[in-house]
Amino acid sequence: MIDARAVVSPQADIARDVEVGPFSIIGPNVSIGAGTWIGPHAVINGPTRIGAGNKIYQFASIGDAPQDKKYQGEPTRLEIGDRNVFRESVTVNRGTVTGNGVTVIGNDNLLMAYSHVAHDCRLGDQIVLANCATLGGHVELGNWVIMGGLSAVHQFTKVGDHCFLAHNAMVTRDVPPYIMAVGRPAVPHSVNSEGLKRRGFSEEQIRNIRRAFSVLYRSGLKLQAALEELERVAESQAELRPFVDFIKRSSRSLVR
Repeated sequence: MIDARAVVSPQADIARDVEVGPFSIIGPNVSIGAGTWIGPHAVINGPTRIGAGNKIYQFASIGDAPQDKKYQGEPTRLEIGDRNVFRESVTVNRGTVTGNGVTVIGNDNLLMAYSHVAHDCRLGDQIVLANCATLGGHVELGNWVIMGGLSAVHQFTKVGDHCFLAHNAMVTRDVPPYIMAVGRPAVPHSVNSEGLKRRGFSEEQIRNIRRAFSVLYRSGLKLQAALEELERVAESQAELRPFVDFIKRSSRSLVR
């Protein structure tokens, strides 16, 4: 299953059925789970743990050192879950000691060609990064986030579950769950209602989320007053609890 022209370190731990294409390089301290496919000309360095059923296409660079001038070769790592797809020329860097030493990618994500995940990022599940989407260091993406082509997220920024970041968007502030953000810099446009429908949210839940969006962005209330109103409503509308909790833990202020 490993092409004779591949270079695989004897210190790598690779499941028996992993396929490795020609001219790919797998370094020491790399663990790769069952059913993973690695195409030609990919480079995987460690410490990196890759789960089961992943696909890594040609010229991807996975688990190399962070692009951070403060990094001095400390032992940091990359953790990748199951069933992710890394398309051509994707780059994913390990963590730094200032970010708990680890970059984390969850399950069932699609990273399209030339997308980049910088050091210390934390990605949830079912995320799509379209071509050339870029994450700065320490970015957090929730589950089901979609980033359009050529979009980017500034370092230390958080993006909540079910958000949609439009093509060419430049996100410099935190984006609460359920929101579509557009522009450079990105601003809140509307609720990602189509995405919510596809994921099983009811019409009533989507209406509640739209009302919450209006309270936050259309009512003219200051943030603290809007948050107090949303807290009250969230007591009876569970779908708003992630929205409220995200706002409370925002560290870079919200897109406005």
